[in-house]
Amino acid sequence: MDTIASLFSFITTPVSWVIVQFHKLYGAIFGDDTGWAWGLSIVSLVVLIRICLIPLFVKQIKSTRNMQVLQPKMKAIQERYKNDKQRQSEEMMKLYKETGTNPLSSCLPILAQSPFFFALYHVLSAIASGKTIGVIDQPLLDSARQAHIFGAPLAAKFMDSEEKVQALGASLTDVRVVTAIMIVMMSASQFFTQRQLMTKNVDLTVKTPYMQQQKMLMYIFPVIFAVMGINFPVGVLVYWLTTNVWTMGQQMYVINQNPTPGSKAQDQYLGRLLKSVTSHGEVRGRTRRNTVKRIVAKGPDRNDIERKFITGLAKLGLAAQEDGTVAKSDTAIAEAEGGGAQKRHQPKRQTKAKRQTGAATAGGAKDSDSAGSGSKTSLEKHDASQDDDKPKAAGKPASGSSRQAKSGQRKGPQRPKHPSKK
Repeated sequence: MDTIASLFSFITTPVSWVIVQFHKLYGAIFGDDTGWAWGLSIVSLVVLIRICLIPLFVKQIKSTRNMQVLQPKMKAIQERYKNDKQRQSEEMMKLYKETGTNPLSSCLPILAQSPFFFALYHVLSAIASGKTIGVIDQPLLDSARQAHIFGAPLAAKFMDSEEKVQALGASLTDVRVVTAIMIVMMSASQFFTQRQLMTKNVDLTVKTPYMQQQKMLMYIFPVIFAVMGINFPVGVLVYWLTTNVWTMGQQMYVINQNPTPGSKAQDQYLGRLLKSVTSHGEVRGRTRRNTVKRIVAKGPDRNDIERKFITGLAKLGLAAQEDGTVAKSDTAIAEAEGGGAQKRHQPKRQTKAKRQTGAATAGGAKDSDSAGSGSKTSLEKHDASQDDDKPKAAGKPASGSSRQAKSGQRKGPQRPKHPSKK
């Protein structure tokens, strides 16, 4: 760790200068040699660095979301060119370029913090060794060595020997208790930050290996920080705990105000937005109007949560506009009041008894019709028989029983019998 920290020695002077300036401010309030003055100086250094890194944090959020959206396409490219690694890499780079995504953007805040982190480690190691560094001269060095945070010296480590701790004016028990509590808090904040991202701000409709990797990191990162934390000075633990708490709060704000589409956080956010519109009859705030504007612009590509929000507005008689506002809509009001076109309903299925009764009724009606038609037919036949009773022309056989076919004979003209059978 000391070797890595020495690589960033070029930045130790600016870091030490910032700490000294904050120490002057807090020293006038709490005293120059107190742990509060030096501890709050380190916390203020973290806050200053994280404020400067906000643009990178915004890029990190956009990159993470783009990576989540691109996962299905990336998986398709991998399957299509699984036997051609070069073509696979070319297609991946082409996809990143078309969508404006940089995979390294998600690591930018951590990479940007690394020089300051190692520079601070280098400064605190020099204080523990009794060496001046940067703008920290001998009087400031003596003041920093006397500073204790809850009984633990600023430059003490969990793995330090009892002699080294006693040289800093503290007991080994105090140092290990304080450092152990800070290491647990540092690891817990890291775990909660990652878990908050995975459970609330991930599109649940997309199941990709990227999500599994993030889930693994949720458990791996806290373990890494716990193992590394036993070699960190108390001042560095203060730095890293502060930056973890800052990240957690910053991420919580982003999740609540600008959640990932399709995530649980978006469902909760649009639910709150719908309640606000119900109470005030309008969309309040530029951020909320931009959210509504994006939902309207999606059109048929909206996810289920966004369609649910639009339906909720329709029930209130409102329609989302392209500029992010809402307005009264006659169509929405008619639908909400039930005045719109009624949906076509399927007829209710009848019971078996009712179906049989209906069939019997229909059968009776059919028989009645048949009887009527039969009567008519019989009358027609009767008239025809009366016509047949009239005298016929000569040579024509009379109608009657002679014309009827005998039992066992076929109707119509009979074939003459063979002479041998007469």
